[in-house]
Amino acid sequence: MIQQLIDRYKRLRTERFLAQTYHHSYAFVGMGQHSLTNLYPVIHYLGVPLKYICVTSERKARLIERKFPHVKATTSLSTILTDNDVKGIFVAAAPSAHFSIASQVLKSGKSLFIEKPPCQTLQELDALIEQQQLYGIPEHRSPIPEQSSPTRSHSRSHLPVAMVGLQKRYAPAVQILQKRLCKEHLISYDLHYLTGAYPEGNALLDLYIHPLDLVTYLFGKPEIIACQQIASASYILMLRHTHIVGTLELSTLYSWTSAEESLKVCTSKGIYRLSQMELLTFEPKSSSLLGIPYEKVHKHNKTIEQLYTRNTFTPTLPNNQIYSQGYYSEIHSFITSIELGHSNTLTNITTIKPTYEVLMRIKDLFAKSS
Repeated sequence: MIQQLIDRYKRLRTERFLAQTYHHSYAFVGMGQHSLTNLYPVIHYLGVPLKYICVTSERKARLIERKFPHVKATTSLSTILTDNDVKGIFVAAAPSAHFSIASQVLKSGKSLFIEKPPCQTLQELDALIEQQQLYGIPEHRSPIPEQSSPTRSHSRSHLPVAMVGLQKRYAPAVQILQKRLCKEHLISYDLHYLTGAYPEGNALLDLYIHPLDLVTYLFGKPEIIACQQIASASYILMLRHTHIVGTLELSTLYSWTSAEESLKVCTSKGIYRLSQMELLTFEPKSSSLLGIPYEKVHKHNKTIEQLYTRNTFTPTLPNNQIYSQGYYSEIHSFITSIELGHSNTLTNITTIKPTYEVLMRIKDLFAKSS
């Protein structure tokens, strides 16, 4: 009896996954290591109908068609933009090319998923937001009915969306933390984002956009109280938000082998610790009597609540780093937004303007002093 229930559950779970089919075609611009490692595997897993892959090299295009015979490889972006079958385009090209490509995609009326950074300046971001308002979704739409599914999308009109690939907002640990913090009285936070040298690009835009967007998402629009450049592309910052202040160390002076991404948030009830998007814990504050900490009077075992951890033993989807880091959920959000005709993304291009404002402020501070 128990075995029959288990078999039935597994069968229904598999059938439910296989029933999630899509009715539109999609394209991908770019094929670098990041795309191959983090984005293409999710697209393949979801069964997204990828019609084109666009690259800059004819040689690479020929190799792509040999590797992926079901996909058309092209060096012509206009071929994709004029194909009415394609409703959504993923862009993960060289960061310097993102703004130009994103502008063309938005003007074509197709949906856009643009990897970070979407552009190089705040003025360029404003231009993309303006283009989205001209060609993209309205600001507000009614909620998606619970019974809706991508398989019913053919009865709904296509509504272009534009989102940025800042996957940490979608990480399960971040979602849990965000919900918990909404109910807390916030005091302070401490963030460390420490890597090795980054000679291949702009660390501020390519790397630090992640931690700065994370604290903007969790705590609201930041104001720089203090900022010190401790080395080239390495900073110590103090930010003030409406209900909390925080310090950040953003540095490429460390090591890629032991890179660190950690966040500690102090609230009136206790301390939250988030490590590498893999582990989230909560440590309640010790009670006190007449202002005297109880833990000083009577020793007791410290209680730490584990709110999220990635199980590295069982190789299921939720235990895959592509899922725990947020890549799966962001791509799934983009696809279902197109198929359902309703944007449910956390990273609509309009939402990242506060992140760009603080990025450009840091850039301006040290451009003037150099």
